[in-house]
Amino acid sequence: MTAAKLIESKSVSLVHVKAALDSMQKRDSELGYRAAKVKDFLESFPPVLSTKQRDDLCKKLEHLELTRIKEEQIMKIVDFLPKSVEELRVVLAAYPLSLPKKDQDAIVSVVGEFLK
Repeated sequence: MTAAKLIESKSVSLVHVKAALDSMQKRDSELGYRAAKVKDFLESFPPVLSTKQRDDLCKKLEHLELTRIKEEQIMKIVDFLPKSVEELRVVLAAYPLSLPKKDQDAIVSVVGEFLK
């Protein structure tokens, strides 16, 4: 048997993971052990935005063209939807990243548009 080969690595938001698990459950009628655990974990987060709104938010954050923010960090912002600069700092604390105040304010204002 041949070994699996990683072709592409891409960050996805929690909503997209939940949608993929739902489609797998419809197809297979039952999830495996790990997939069921992941689905249980994802159900602990209340859905705030729809999948389309999350996609739109990702696009708006990418259009800010912040040079220091990567796709992985954008997905974390979309997952946790920080309402203030302090919450944004907590979300991005795991990454070695420093953003200027104006970039932080821009991110929070874009997220705020989607929370209204």
